[in-house]
Amino acid sequence: MSEQIKDRALIKQYIQGNEACLEMLINKHKNKVFTTILLIVNDTYIAEDLFQETFIKVIRTFKSGKYNEEGKFLPWVVRIARNLAIDHFRKSKRMPTITSQDGEDIFRTIEIRESNREESFIRNQRDDTVRQIINMLPAEQKEVLVLRHYGDMSFKEIAELTGVSINTALGRMRYALNNMRKIIAEKSITLQ
Repeated sequence: MSEQIKDRALIKQYIQGNEACLEMLINKHKNKVFTTILLIVNDTYIAEDLFQETFIKVIRTFKSGKYNEEGKFLPWVVRIARNLAIDHFRKSKRMPTITSQDGEDIFRTIEIRESNREESFIRNQRDDTVRQIINMLPAEQKEVLVLRHYGDMSFKEIAELTGVSINTALGRMRYALNNMRKIIAEKSITLQ
């Protein structure tokens, strides 16, 4: 069963009154949504507030019967989270940037396995290194990289969300990956 079908089934059951299904849906996607917010606001406390606000909006949409994102739950939630994060910056009159010091690795999928301390330490070091490399990229490249690899958004969705053409979104992704390779080579970084 595909992830989209599983999400659709959980949403349907939640709307029919099974509250546990919402918790399952949130737990399933919380790392991706929270990290997307954190990479934009670069503040854990603000990210936690915006994460809660995101899911309050999701619940209201479900309860009002207005949800109709056929099989596209995660990109829809990421779009809500991104918009709330950008609105936060507009309210505080700061320019949005996508950076991270404490967030999860944007390329990591949710892992549900135990790891020992050594594996955890090595993974955290690698994650910190990847975040440092991402932080060296221009803001437009970081944004496309985060939305594509972490938000699971298509280039069409990224183009619509950021107000650029699909070719521009594709180009930004290509430049981001090339720049990351250059940074890794220049600094002789090993990601193990």
